[in-house]
Amino acid sequence: MTQTGALPPSLIVIPCLNEAAHIGALLDQLRPASLRLDARIVVADGGSTDGTLAIVEAIAAQDPQIILLHNPKRIQSAAINLAVASFGAGAEYLIRIDAHGGYPADYCDRLVDEALATGADSVVVSMLTSGSGAVQKAVAAAQNSKLGTGGSKHRHLSAGEWVDHGHHALIRISAFTAVGGYDETFSHNEDAELDYRLRQAGYRIWMSGKTQMVYYPRSSLKGLYFQYLGYGRGRAKNVLKHRMIPKVRQMIPLLVAPVVLLAAFSFIHWLAAVPLLVWASVCLGYGVWTAIAQRNPNNVLAGISAMVMHLGWSVGFWLQLLGARSQRKVA
Repeated sequence: MTQTGALPPSLIVIPCLNEAAHIGALLDQLRPASLRLDARIVVADGGSTDGTLAIVEAIAAQDPQIILLHNPKRIQSAAINLAVASFGAGAEYLIRIDAHGGYPADYCDRLVDEALATGADSVVVSMLTSGSGAVQKAVAAAQNSKLGTGGSKHRHLSAGEWVDHGHHALIRISAFTAVGGYDETFSHNEDAELDYRLRQAGYRIWMSGKTQMVYYPRSSLKGLYFQYLGYGRGRAKNVLKHRMIPKVRQMIPLLVAPVVLLAAFSFIHWLAAVPLLVWASVCLGYGVWTAIAQRNPNNVLAGISAMVMHLGWSVGFWLQLLGARSQRKVA
């Protein structure tokens, strides 16, 4: 672990909205790291109404290293940009912490260690998903699988490697500001969009092999659908902005929304329903196989969770893509 006095100062930023159930314990966990790393902790709140503000204010009153920052634009990209603009002067590294996650006690130390050891401009981490209730456990199983996420590198443990993208953890503030920070028109997928600009500007991204974070997913299928609807919109915005060609693992789920739409015409001919039945059979079969292989009956629902994720992502992508084209035609 790193030693106090040997490190450049850092800025720890927690964008949050209605995280009263988690924020107090998270700040208690981060306070020792902030002392070791000479780091301020900025909680950038997007307008919480559940008691989050009172919790942060009480802790900040006892610890001058903790700062409550109000984020009038609400979204995470704006929260981090505002925190860096307000408190980033003199800090070498930005460490991004998501309020709805779990972290090892030495998480921040390890990030700085790897940035210094590799010379990376950004250190990203693997994001493993864990749940507690039946639905949340099923969602976690789907999100930790290739069926659910297409084999994204940051969804699996890494031994340490140079990558194009990963779950955002640490970024050199000089690199962050040089490319203009996060694009605040993105409410989702802002991390992948920034990683693209970082790479285009010649900055390097390292995926940690020494630490990772745990993400706690949505506990309802409705919440999961709308989350992935946003992810799909964000990916489409990325494609349109940078004229990117989606990867194969992203192009396959794009077929889901058209397949569901095609099935609506099965009353004309039964063959219209075949692609939908194939997709559903693969997903549901995966859930059954996972439940048997892991001896966990809750995982039967993993196939349904994967279907919800695929559908939300696909619908979001097509809505954003077709909506943008319609706007261009009107203009």
